[in-house]
Amino acid sequence: MKHIDLIIVGGGPIGIACGLEAKKKNIDYLILEKGPIVNSLFNYPVNMQFFSSSEKLEIDGIPFISNEAKPKRNEALEYYRRIVTSNDLSINLFEEVITVNKQDKDFHVTTNKEQYIATYVIIATGFYDIPNTINVSGEELPKVSHYYKDPHFYAKQKIAVIGASNSAVDAALECYRKGAEVTLLVRGSEIGKRVKYWVRPDIDNRIAEGSIKAFYNVTITEILPQSISIHTPEGDFSLANDYVLALTGYKPNFKFLKKIGINLSEDEKLYPQYNEQTMESNIANLYLAGVICGGMDTHIWFIENSRIHAKIILNNIISKK
Repeated sequence: MKHIDLIIVGGGPIGIACGLEAKKKNIDYLILEKGPIVNSLFNYPVNMQFFSSSEKLEIDGIPFISNEAKPKRNEALEYYRRIVTSNDLSINLFEEVITVNKQDKDFHVTTNKEQYIATYVIIATGFYDIPNTINVSGEELPKVSHYYKDPHFYAKQKIAVIGASNSAVDAALECYRKGAEVTLLVRGSEIGKRVKYWVRPDIDNRIAEGSIKAFYNVTITEILPQSISIHTPEGDFSLANDYVLALTGYKPNFKFLKKIGINLSEDEKLYPQYNEQTMESNIANLYLAGVICGGMDTHIWFIENSRIHAKIILNNIISKK
């Protein structure tokens, strides 16, 4: 069993920032990532453009140069990959952490490949792994996906996009422009208020002109192989349908957090317990970093305001050592 001072669970931007900080402070560390470098970003839509400007996505003061003020997915992948490789960060890819158990003063970390003993652990696992389901009959059909990648696949198909956030709006617009017949199904009374300001006029105009059909205050009642059934204030409808993109958001792996002993709030927000001054959880020497600190409110923490977690945590570890 290998002994490492610090295990960092998650190789996204915040996990990488923690690794950089650990390396600067000469702490023996290892980042464990269940997929490729910045796995969540890799699984974003191929044409996705960030809401934040490139300098707000920078970590450790390393410049992020992009073609436009707001970078795209491929530029972010290149930026974070180069940080990992240029700094020779200690990272194991495609190694998923299964359990983290504290025994006496140390943590026993078990992955799908190895076992480790660590003095400190940072959980920086993000929130993109588990979709919010709509819990209706037919959601398990192959035609239904909670992730959207490339609009080309949906050309000349009838697709229903469920959701009103940036991901749903981007998918609706891109698929429409590749020749799909798009229907946008919105649970509320309007498009989400946090939709990117430069995208909102586009979706509003496409809906107004009828290029994209939209239903509001919708409840999905059933998904069938060739149709989708909805309930609206105007009545019930059955829409001819080839594919469903249920882009209803994602959530942290709360089951994993509970399994390792992190206390969660008893309300629907499921806020994890941690000290805001040190980022240390209710378990001594186990820290939380990044978006998971916001529980179900995944819009509270993001790269530009949680990258500081790396310095906070490593400073606290150094003070203990």
